[in-house]
Amino acid sequence: MAKALIGYLHSDQRVSPRLGLDNQRLRGRVAELETLVLRLQAENDRLRAAQATAELEAGILEAEMLPA
Repeated sequence: MAKALIGYLHSDQRVSPRLGLDNQRLRGRVAELETLVLRLQAENDRLRAAQATAELEAGILEAEMLPA
């Protein structure tokens, strides 16, 4: 019965082929944007770690340069 309903729904003439293509295009775009977000988050994490390391090294250098 479920297969019959699925087949019926996919052949529903109320849903235009253009709407299906637009939906497919938008799903692809969402996937691209999700990938971009993940890449940017990873890059942001890397930059934060580099900044923290640089700040730590700068703090150590300043401490070494202070008179005793």
